Amino acid sequence: MKLNLKNPIIFFDLETTGVDVSKDRIVEICYIKVWPNGNEVSRTMRINPGMHIPESSSAVHGITDADVKDCPQFKDVAKDIANDFVGCDIAGFNSNRFDLPLLAEEFLRAQVDIDLSRHRAIDVQVIYHKLEQRTLSAAYKFYCGAELENAHSALADTRATYEILQAQLDRYPDVLKNDMDFLSQYSSFAHNVDFAGRMVYDDAGNAIFNFGKYKGERVDAVLVRDPGYYAWMMNGDFPLNTKQALTRIKIKGIKR
Repeated sequence: MKLNLKNPIIFFDLETTGVDVSKDRIVEICYIKVWPNGNEVSRTMRINPGMHIPESSSAVHGITDADVKDCPQFKDVAKDIANDFVGCDIAGFNSNRFDLPLLAEEFLRAQVDIDLSRHRAIDVQVIYHKLEQRTLSAAYKFYCGAELENAHSALADTRATYEILQAQLDRYPDVLKNDMDFLSQYSSFAHNVDFAGRMVYDDAGNAIFNFGKYKGERVDAVLVRDPGYYAWMMNGDFPLNTKQALTRIKIKGIKR
């Protein structure tokens, strides 16, 4: 089924040095931008992460230090990438839990002003797991009737994600709506304030802590009652996106 788009949508995938959103870096980014009229363009870039790519990660995606030694760092291409994402919905496979948070961290490190939390985000893996409980290669075979060639190649994974979402709309017409608002909400596990989910929205739309000794308590109230908690988090090993969201709450409060 052709996607019913009001805005352009970007399907993207990252290959990285590891799985720690706060510490690891992108080594390859691929995205396919699809316009409402069906036109599309794809872009793949190798990135020098400025750190050693662990052998365990290279074993997964096949990218080594030698492969990226002459490639640009993310800060060198961040503005161009951000410009491509402006005004777009975003989709990926396991993107809400990993790719989107890590991409947000890279933009913040590069001091590029783009707030990805304002974009509708569709996680094709969440839809898949809610309805079938499988993996990307199995998902591609199940929905598209073919073997996924070059799995863990960013372009192959990104193309597969795009095709799977279209096939999911065909397979579940009574469950899924061909509407990006619906798909974004359906593929969201939680109503996060920050990508890492350290703070979430309660039913009234207030930001509350989702971890630690103040779990379940309103963030703005805690920051007034225990101002040292803000300093502890800002100096702690939390993602930059989490610190950014916390600072916004401290300055003016935040409500969904």
